[in-house]
Amino acid sequence: MDEYGIDLDEVFKVIDSADVLIVRFAIVDKRLIVDARTNASDGPYIAVVPKAGSIEERFRHLKQARPRFPLPDKIMSFLWHRPSMVTFRESGIWGRITDRVVLAGGDEMANRCEEVFRELEREERANIVGAIVGSESYQSLWERPT
Repeated sequence: MDEYGIDLDEVFKVIDSADVLIVRFAIVDKRLIVDARTNASDGPYIAVVPKAGSIEERFRHLKQARPRFPLPDKIMSFLWHRPSMVTFRESGIWGRITDRVVLAGGDEMANRCEEVFRELEREERANIVGAIVGSESYQSLWERPT
């Protein structure tokens, strides 16, 4: 374990070797999916996706998003339990994911990776605002008297 509370060497091994990777986040309900597989017509796939209700649902989503690929034998996953996309980037994990996607798909994938990261940041901000204003996912501990 390191200062981020996760074994970065193990995470990097997963990023470098997994055909399909899901990153779950403590503060964001959505997931990051990375499919590094490529063929003659399709590059890698990276997206922010809704949480799946089951592994079968996740495989169905992947088949729909990547119809020219067979289902992978397995999907690797890890939890980023820190409540910040800034620390996700600072840890080196995001850079490692971006490097893998760009290596597999070319420089144009760098823009896609940044779009995905900005989406994760927007999801994080929306979740924080929801916590402050008491959205459906949160319960107020106290309220201002009216």
